[in-house]
Amino acid sequence: MYRKAGALFRRVETGCAILLLIAIVVLVAVASITRAMGAPIIWSVEIAQLCFVWLCMLSADLALQGNRHFGLTALPDALDPRHRRWLELANRAVLVVLLAFLLTYAWRNAVLMHPRLIGATQMHGSLIHASMVAGLCLLLRTMIVQSVALWRDAPTG
Repeated sequence: MYRKAGALFRRVETGCAILLLIAIVVLVAVASITRAMGAPIIWSVEIAQLCFVWLCMLSADLALQGNRHFGLTALPDALDPRHRRWLELANRAVLVVLLAFLLTYAWRNAVLMHPRLIGATQMHGSLIHASMVAGLCLLLRTMIVQSVALWRDAPTG
């Protein structure tokens, strides 16, 4: 059941990331054409930035889910499977604490930015800063799920 829910969640995240990427490309293309024609879209940069920060956070979580994040493996590769598992659990515990710590400050920052209106769109600054809150929640969820899976899958032998 958890694997089906995880796969569905990943598909939804991937779909959202693809839609955001398409929106950015279309927006930049249309803005370039209208600027060349002498009628620039003054809010295009703000909307493209908004879409981009959300895309970055979704992409970071998708990369973490697929274990495609940057990592150093010199020490873990030198350890036997049992010790490597404990090292990975310790690393994940540190990351969970760090993500939770960052989440509290990201939340405070989003609340502080809400009254600020951005440029021509006059959208609230919290729309941009909320991407950090959502992204950190997604990263935290992924890290916890991976930690539980690593804890349950004890090496044999």
